[in-house]
Amino acid sequence: MALFFLRMKILMVCLGNICRSPIAEGVLDAKAQEHGLDWQVDSAGTESYHIGSAPHRHSQEICRQNGIDITHQRARQFERADLNKYDKIYALAEDVLEEIRYKVRGADMSNVELFLNELNPGENESVPDPYYGGADGYIFVYDIINRTCDAIIEKYK
Repeated sequence: MALFFLRMKILMVCLGNICRSPIAEGVLDAKAQEHGLDWQVDSAGTESYHIGSAPHRHSQEICRQNGIDITHQRARQFERADLNKYDKIYALAEDVLEEIRYKVRGADMSNVELFLNELNPGENESVPDPYYGGADGYIFVYDIINRTCDAIIEKYK
């Protein structure tokens, strides 16, 4: 299924854009580079809580432990125009997908899907939000994001 664009643009979306989506952006970007893929990977949040903020310290730490630097990322809010800017938009959770639907009411969302459906097709699972837990939650989230990014690479490379 490697019929995608030479330069694929992918957007990862969670709630505040400081925990899950920055990890997903960093991991997929690193994997795309490793495979020599000319992909642009970005992230956003559906909410405005953290606009301009760096990723959560635990997100930065788990990525750093795995050789990925996400310290340069800054949170931004998802906007309707993103539907046309990106070839693929991944919502990291069901509530995020619902918020995207609300924000783009009536627009074509054929390029939007739940992130974990790439790993477990049709299961409609959400990546848990580690924000209110400790560092261990970020380890679990990193692992599931890492495995899903491997599935995305295999699907589109």
